[in-house]
Amino acid sequence: MGDHLGLIWERFTQHLELTVIPVALGFVVALVIAVAVLHRPRAYAIIISVTGILYTIPSLAAFLLVSRFTGLSILTAIIPLTTYTLLILVRGIVAGFQAVPPDVIEAATGMGYTGRQRLLGVELPLAVPLMVAAIRLATVTTIGLATVAAILGDTYGGFGQFLTEGLQTFFPTKIYLGAGLSVLFAVVADLVLVRVERWATPWARARAGAR
Repeated sequence: MGDHLGLIWERFTQHLELTVIPVALGFVVALVIAVAVLHRPRAYAIIISVTGILYTIPSLAAFLLVSRFTGLSILTAIIPLTTYTLLILVRGIVAGFQAVPPDVIEAATGMGYTGRQRLLGVELPLAVPLMVAAIRLATVTTIGLATVAAILGDTYGGFGQFLTEGLQTFFPTKIYLGAGLSVLFAVVADLVLVRVERWATPWARARAGAR
C-alpha cells in the first residue's frame, strides 16, 4: 500500500506541475495581451481568432509537433498546455476589465489617478471575480488535457500514466484510478480557487451580505 501511495503522490506532483506552470504562464501572457488590446477592438478580434485556432489543435498532435523542437522534455507538454489556456484567459481578463463600471473609472480619473494607478488600484481589483472564473475554467481544462502528456513517457505522465498503462495492459483498475484521480484533482483545484476568489474579494462578500 505504501508503494502505491508513493506512486500516486509522484503522479500527483507531475500532474500538478503540468497544471500550475501552464496556467501561471498563460495568465501572465494573457494579462499582458488583454491590457494591450483592451481598447483596440480590431486587435482583440484578431487575438481571439488566433488563440481560437490554436485551441482547436488536438493536444496529441500539438505534443508531437512541439516534440520535434524540444525532444521528450517537460517543455513539450508545457508549451501546448500554455497555448490552450490563452483563449480562455484573454477572454476572461478582458471581460473582467470591461465589467468595471464607467462611473468608477471616471471617479478615479477625477481623483487624479494616472492610467497605471487606475489600472492597478481600481480596474484590476474589480476585475478579479471574472479573472478567477477564467482561471478556474483554464485550470480544470488543463488538468484534463495534461493526461495526454503520458505519451511523453513515465517522467511526465501524471495521472494520465495510469490511464495509458491500464489501456496497454487491459487492467481496468488503473484506468479507473487515473480517471478518478484526475476528476478529484479538478474538483479540489476548483474549490481551492473559489476560496482564493472569496479571500481576494472581501467587498463582494460584504455586498452579498448587505442584500
